[in-house]
Amino acid sequence: MRHRMPDSPRAVGLLAAVLGLLLPLLVLATPAHAAPTGFQVENGRLLEASGNDFVMRGVNHAHTWYPDRISSLAHIKAKGANTVRVVLASGQRWTRNDASDVANVVAQCKQNRLICVLEVHDTTGYGEQSGAATLSQAADYWIGVRSALAGQEDHVIVNIGNEPYGNTNYTAWTADTKAAIQKLRNAGFGHTLMVDAPNWGQDWAFTMRDNAASVFAADPDANTVFSIHMYGVFDTAAEISDYLGRFVSAKLPIVVGEFGHNHSDGNPDEDTILAVTQQLGLGYLGWSWSGNGGGVEYLDMVTNFDPNQLTSWGQRIFDGANGIAATSEEAAVYGSGSNDDTTAPTAPGTPSASAVSSSSATLTWGAATDTVGVTGYDVVRISGGQESAVTTTAGTSATVTGLSPDTSYTFAVYARDAAGNRSQRSATVTVTTSPGSSTGTCEIGYRVTSEWPGGFQGEVTVRNTGSSAINGWTLVWAFPADQRITNMWGGTPAQSGADVSVTAASYTAAIPASGSVSLGFTASRTGTNPSPTAFTLNGAGCSVA
Repeated sequence: MRHRMPDSPRAVGLLAAVLGLLLPLLVLATPAHAAPTGFQVENGRLLEASGNDFVMRGVNHAHTWYPDRISSLAHIKAKGANTVRVVLASGQRWTRNDASDVANVVAQCKQNRLICVLEVHDTTGYGEQSGAATLSQAADYWIGVRSALAGQEDHVIVNIGNEPYGNTNYTAWTADTKAAIQKLRNAGFGHTLMVDAPNWGQDWAFTMRDNAASVFAADPDANTVFSIHMYGVFDTAAEISDYLGRFVSAKLPIVVGEFGHNHSDGNPDEDTILAVTQQLGLGYLGWSWSGNGGGVEYLDMVTNFDPNQLTSWGQRIFDGANGIAATSEEAAVYGSGSNDDTTAPTAPGTPSASAVSSSSATLTWGAATDTVGVTGYDVVRISGGQESAVTTTAGTSATVTGLSPDTSYTFAVYARDAAGNRSQRSATVTVTTSPGSSTGTCEIGYRVTSEWPGGFQGEVTVRNTGSSAINGWTLVWAFPADQRITNMWGGTPAQSGADVSVTAASYTAAIPASGSVSLGFTASRTGTNPSPTAFTLNGAGCSVA
């Protein structure tokens, strides 16, 4: 991922995008090639060795900077992903991940029934980024850790180098990519290879698009997949559809290897990215699970690597329309044949509640058992005989937020195994939240600033009507209809059903006496859009302006 892109190349790129609509479609000439031993590309599609079509649905995980967060792979699987793209380093810019560490990453991917896309990040922005590695150096790294990859062709895809050129001398991408592919093939690599676009991955000059056929033909195994990163350059539906459609028409394999819901270089159209990849049967890998910095912390899907704290971006990519939970299918290598695991885990133990406040509660339960292994737990809320999903977790506890004061809730838990078998429901636990303060010193202003079919933009103003400053806050409300927050600025939202809980951003955390802060958000809806009528701040009720 790149934090920003200069404005002038982007302007040129967008002009080229318009002109590119007039270009003829690419023509693919497929060379003769050896039969792959694992994943393979046929007729523009990525297939498993069994011949099953495989569509990536997953996220990126920054392993090289957070090696102690390897448990994130289990959490990513528990959210429904079938693939994880793992950040590694070759030693030019960051500490090198050695063969032992790579082997452990691969083992963890396999244990969690994930396909591993491994990438070298040191190549990011070569030619513009000081100290960046070349694609040739990245290929040398892969050769150096080949012992960890040999025999893993069914489970591992090698992404040669992340965003291997910036906006300087990027036309050299074509020759350098061909040479890196051939260096790996000559070294005996039979894996499917993935190649990222130049221009910080966004290919605004269309170097990858217009040379993809010749790069594919340069692979003696004809087993290369192209990866486009979609950030600010891809801010319209026309650009996204045209770019991906050209590859599909030319029968060239393409995935969206990175994308986000927002970015400092522009606002990508994530809804179209998700919809078009689903329509065309193309893979996508969102950026990123957690740990972002440098001003793009909003790209975290979960807060502080906690799978129970989905951000608005995490909610969108995992649980939204065309998202991972709705469209992901596990790789056939993990479950095909007559010996599939069909035995469900045992039911989890009865949950118990602790740390109950006016807006949250922590649930803990006994672990389930399984013949192969439990991979996650689903917490549900039960009301009127109906269940609604609350959260998922890989562990045996979860904190439920967004609850209303002085209200009773009933929860239960299911266990899941790696094959997708779900246990019987646990016994239930009923939790009654505390009343909170009845005399809060706060006033809330809520208004809808614009609406459109299926969505709207809103603003919430939090006023401190007391005589003392507020330092740090959590605001809770419940939507009266089916509104769901998709993005927010000024705070970090968590939503469970109708219930919303917002924690302050660093720049809105302090509210002086008689002062106020404002939050903005976008949200989806399918019907009417009534306003919330009750709000609590740090557990205390607020008046509504």
